[in-house]
Amino acid sequence: MLKCLRLAACVGSFLLGGYVTGADELVSNPTFESSVEKDVPNGWAVWKPVWDNAVCRIRSVPDGLLIDGPGDPYSVGGVFQQIKNIKGGQAYAVEAACRLSNITNPYGSVLLRLSWTREKKLLHPAGMLVRGPILRGDAARFDDVLTAPEKADGARLSLEVKWPRSGSVLWRRVSIRPAAAPGPRNVKIGTVYLRPRRSTPQNNLRLWCEHIDAAGRLGLDIVCLGEAITIVGTGCSVKDCAEPIPGPSTRQLGQAARRNRMWVVAGLTEKDGDIVYNTAVLLDRQGHLGGTYRKVHLPREEWKKGVRPGDTYPVFDTDFGKIAIQICYDWFFPEAATIFALKGAEIIFAPTWGNTLPDENGCVNGESVFRVRARDNGVYMVPSVYSGNSLVIDPMGRILANNAGKTGVVWAEVDLNQRECLDWVGYWRSIGPRHRMMPTYTPLIQVPETPTY
Repeated sequence: MLKCLRLAACVGSFLLGGYVTGADELVSNPTFESSVEKDVPNGWAVWKPVWDNAVCRIRSVPDGLLIDGPGDPYSVGGVFQQIKNIKGGQAYAVEAACRLSNITNPYGSVLLRLSWTREKKLLHPAGMLVRGPILRGDAARFDDVLTAPEKADGARLSLEVKWPRSGSVLWRRVSIRPAAAPGPRNVKIGTVYLRPRRSTPQNNLRLWCEHIDAAGRLGLDIVCLGEAITIVGTGCSVKDCAEPIPGPSTRQLGQAARRNRMWVVAGLTEKDGDIVYNTAVLLDRQGHLGGTYRKVHLPREEWKKGVRPGDTYPVFDTDFGKIAIQICYDWFFPEAATIFALKGAEIIFAPTWGNTLPDENGCVNGESVFRVRARDNGVYMVPSVYSGNSLVIDPMGRILANNAGKTGVVWAEVDLNQRECLDWVGYWRSIGPRHRMMPTYTPLIQVPETPTY
């Protein structure tokens, strides 16, 4: 199984407007030159589906290699090339440029795949999809750096078109060259388990800030606190604790974030005019408010009190990557995490009053659901809870950190540039969105006409 494949942006001589050749180019005939129209260019071979009626039309033209599907909107096809002289452990810049015409779903329909081989045998059946297409008008490019596994001695480069419908793809050029290995993007992620009892809102803030300080001593980049941290364990109500954001609590939490030079996620009760929300805040390393998320899915305990739901799923840029926040009951609904992932979130923090208890009596409980949400979307999930355990979960669903019932901070250091492949499917974060059948999901956005039970 391919475990650690790192990515990095590449900037070089490979541009949409021109191609500069070099002695280190590993692709034979990278610009698809051919003296005879309708022939496959030298150095390339056609791949097509077993079902002949579903094959794309592939032909050489003066500007490159044209692929379309005039007979079947669900046709598939492409070309491939065996790449030689691959060195295990070496990083390679993989780049391509093409022009799209009337392609309705470029991300799902136009693919560039690199599969490592040894003695011409695939090391992984799915290979790795190269990052792209990145669109600029009708021009599209692919741009990535992949590191060959130590036992690789070759690769299979595949240009693929899937379901072009009435559109076409004109491949202009493609390149594989040795490159500097991209470095890791390490981040220390922490979460807190703390449940105050017989406390006050102000004492709660003091306790949470002490845990921010503890996370700072560990050198963490970001820490997640719980939901409604000024209410839990106080006996106070939403009405008692609602306050503006920014406000007194964000100022005190911000001071703790600033003195520890770390990002902080915390759940508060927000008063916005005459409206109250269950809100989580993101504070940056300077203690400034970096963003807010208003809980979208409300259980009866909240909507009966007059709490209003949020209606957006923001994703926030930090100095280490893209993150999102969900709150408690949101984890019952798979759509929320999926939306965050589609918008680019790499880590989802989850202040949660409810539980992450392990499964019991054969029934799935919170711990398994959080692990599945991570696995479904290829993201890290980081809940901070009051029942069960606060966790750091990786994109494969593994628990990296677990407070095991003890109060305090737990954490894990992760590399956000790591791309780990599932045994058969491949790197899910790149594959899932491409295989999602969005036009079939309209029932999800329609109000049921009758009871569903």
